[in-house]
Formats: sequence, structure tokens, C-alpha cells
Amino acid sequence: MNRPIIFLVPLLLLGACQPGGDTATGAPAQAFDGISEEETIYLTGTEPFWGGEIKGSKAQYSTPENQDGTTFVVERFAGNNGLAFTGKIDGGNFDLTVTPGECSDGMSDRSYPFAATLKVGEEQRSGCAWTDRQPFTGPENP
Repeated sequence: MNRPIIFLVPLLLLGACQPGGDTATGAPAQAFDGISEEETIYLTGTEPFWGGEIKGSKAQYSTPENQDGTTFVVERFAGNNGLAFTGKIDGGNFDLTVTPGECSDGMSDRSYPFAATLKVGEEQRSGCAWTDRQPFTGPENP
């Protein structure tokens, strides 16, 4: 198991320490299946501004300094309460978690169905996520 996954596994599996799953049989809770592998996940974050998308095993990550973005390979992991994606970008680690829950970018009247937490290198960033099947609500062009 590589280092980025070791970092994210405890976050996603935290729900395993709580009551859940089938209490009659003691079976563990199911892995998160709220976003299919065929869906494209879109990402947006503020302060510092960032964005991107995950489609299959490819990620695209952009910032105001790199508006065209950088594309790279990621691995997907389904935990008990969300997804994790890990990869390498510009020689550093890219560790992303996407979890269900209403999210606001704080700058528009949009509401997103997922929260995103990103660690790029040593910097942690927060943001929101959506998919084509599970879009944001609010104005198309805020």
C-alpha cells in the first residue's frame, strides 16, 4: 500500500468505528457507491482557487497560474463514506477525498452535493464537487 492511500484510508474508514453495517450479522458497512466509476467528478475550490475533474483513472487539476491544468493518473478507493483518489502531480502527492454532503463554495448561490478535501504536496485545500448525474443547484453562470 502506498503512502497516500495510508493517509486517506483512516479518514474514509472512520465510519467503521461507529455503529453501522448489518448489526444482526456483524457484517461491515458497504463501500461507498454514490458515484459510479463512469461518472465524471467536477471539482471547485477557493482560497486558493483550484479546480479540476476526475474521469476514470485520469485527473485534471488547474489553478489560476495553470488554467489549462495538468493531467495525470489517479487510483480510486471507495471507503465507507466517500471516495479517495491518489496520484502524483509535479513530483508531489495528490490526495483527494470526495464525501457526500451539501457544500457551498462561499462565492455563489450554488449548492453542491459533495465536499472535496485535497492535499497537494504539503498544502491542504477545501472545495466542492458534483457530477453530471448529481449536479449542483443554483445559477449556471453565477
